[in-house]
Amino acid sequence: MNEPWLRDAALDWLAAGTPAIVVRVGLVQGSVPRGSGTRMLVGPSQVLGSIGGGHLEWQAIATARQWLAAGAAGEPLVQRIALGPTLGQCCGGTLVLHFERLAATVLDRWAPAPPLFTLQLYGAGHVGRAIVRLLAGLHCQVHWIDERDAEFPAEPLAAHITRCCVEPVEAEVALAPPGASYLVLTHSHDLDLAITEAILRRGDFGYLGLIGSATKRARFLHRFEQRGIAADVRARITCPIGVPGIAGKEPEVIAVAVVAQLLQQAGAVPQPA
Repeated sequence: MNEPWLRDAALDWLAAGTPAIVVRVGLVQGSVPRGSGTRMLVGPSQVLGSIGGGHLEWQAIATARQWLAAGAAGEPLVQRIALGPTLGQCCGGTLVLHFERLAATVLDRWAPAPPLFTLQLYGAGHVGRAIVRLLAGLHCQVHWIDERDAEFPAEPLAAHITRCCVEPVEAEVALAPPGASYLVLTHSHDLDLAITEAILRRGDFGYLGLIGSATKRARFLHRFEQRGIAADVRARITCPIGVPGIAGKEPEVIAVAVVAQLLQQAGAVPQPA
């Protein structure tokens, strides 16, 4: 599926009267470069989005422009393509491509894709800022929370990332939707403890990452046990954070490992629309 910016660009092209063809991947079977629902916007001199690159995409662009030059009238074009026999690509699957002239009716059927995940990110320190820089390019919803307004960067954030300076920060936990992901990486162990406890008491989180070492995890788990939080809920804390096997403690390295873990979680657990 494409990110929202492509549909937004299609809306802009339509409003400006720019002629274009929407190329959509329909039914797929076997190994293919992109999944069903992926779209590409082809104009006379510009292409936005991708259906997978290679010969498949080159041929689709050529077909779209030929049809556009001919007036793109009548019913949508439909092509069934076997990637190996037809195009000589390594992918051995088949797919159906739909070509439609950009119009309001086409956009009406182009439903916005749901975010990969919804995240509450606690902490605007070095690691938090590095994570946000990576998340700026992903289709997700991020609520970035810190009690210290001066810690947030001065430059504008991506539209899907909102920042919140509030006290007490743990009160924001109640505002997250069911199944949300959480990252807790504040400047204070006591604050980390309060936020994590609030998340555990909700119990409906999809992912809960707590920055720190195995020793910090053990200490926190002991505290939560004393406070009556069930063992199966406590066990769902991810600490240390990040996919295993990535060495380094630099903020940028930690950020890559953590965002990869969020994407793994998004693929494993259905997210609310």
